[in-house]
Amino acid sequence: MSPDETSTNQEGSTGIGQPPPGAPGTEEAPPPDIQRAQDALESRSAQSVGITILVVLAVAYTLYFGRALLLPFTLAVLLKSLLGPVIRSLARMHITPPLGAAMVMIVLLVSLGAAGYAVSGPAHTWLANAPETLKDASQKLASVRKSVQRMTRTAQQMEHATDMNETKAQEVVIRGPGFISRVFGSTTSGITAVLEVTILLYFLLAAGDLFLEKLVKMLPNLRDKKKAVAIARGVESSVSAYLVTITIINLCEGAVLAGILWLLGAPTPLLWGVLAAMLEYMPYVGAGVMIIVLLLVGLTTFKGLGHALALPGAFLALNLIQANIVSPLAHGRRQTLNPVAIFVGIAFWYFIWGILGAFVAVPLLATLKILCDHIESLAPIGEFLGRRDGEE
Repeated sequence: MSPDETSTNQEGSTGIGQPPPGAPGTEEAPPPDIQRAQDALESRSAQSVGITILVVLAVAYTLYFGRALLLPFTLAVLLKSLLGPVIRSLARMHITPPLGAAMVMIVLLVSLGAAGYAVSGPAHTWLANAPETLKDASQKLASVRKSVQRMTRTAQQMEHATDMNETKAQEVVIRGPGFISRVFGSTTSGITAVLEVTILLYFLLAAGDLFLEKLVKMLPNLRDKKKAVAIARGVESSVSAYLVTITIINLCEGAVLAGILWLLGAPTPLLWGVLAAMLEYMPYVGAGVMIIVLLLVGLTTFKGLGHALALPGAFLALNLIQANIVSPLAHGRRQTLNPVAIFVGIAFWYFIWGILGAFVAVPLLATLKILCDHIESLAPIGEFLGRRDGEE
């Protein structure tokens, strides 16, 4: 190699396997802009997102730990939205709100008491016979039970094989409260909650439009006053219409189911009709529970498997008709929630408030959607909670 070529190669490279200067990808990365990153973190949008997350966590924390106070209040407010138009109708008949509230409460308590008394006998009988009922059902499902036991035994053997060389840890048993104390404790808290809801509902109905009048009085200009009244009236009428509609649909479904079960020869059809009407306040979840209950009833009542499966099959067909035809026509597309929002809402409120939270989850979601539809800034939330429109 000539000296000129050697000098050329030395000038055109920086070492073996190294690209020459100026080749693509050899530009030095710019130093990080610390000030720009700090400005982004301190921007108003980032702060609003952080504040929103903290507010959501604080609200969830308050709902969870304040359920003893907030759950009765929520039930009373929902019932007030349901019965508020009745009080106004009585007021147009020159019946004062306190007297009208007393009349409505008496009718409501008598109706609930009569319904509870009608189903208390069959319910007590089925609860007393629950062990024998489950035993009979398990005997009829012996083949399925044997398969499950075989799988469980195999899993235990595999677990025992992996844990042979491990020392057995000392078990510590923590005894919880006894059965009697648990029953009386839950009964006492339940009676207290019912009394709270009853008393608070009466005062809310007797107050009439007192709180709306106070809100209108505090607003500064006439435009805001009119807007507040329009929103309050619109939300209350929509929530009341939704609750009345879903209650009528559930009662009709329960009555039809009781008639079908009576024709099929099922015992105490009225009890299962009332239970179905109550569980329908929890869409999907309540239907699943009702199918299991009717399956157990059928297995313990009839000898043939086909006759036993007719009970949950009849309810499933009736529920599909109600959920896919009756409810969309009755509520309208605008007030119909999408299934994902319903399922997530039921799971959230069950975690926050237990079984009663699952019962009020759908009315609360419907109330939130109606409220968002009436407030422009919250309209996107209401849109996400609804079903797909015909244009989408």
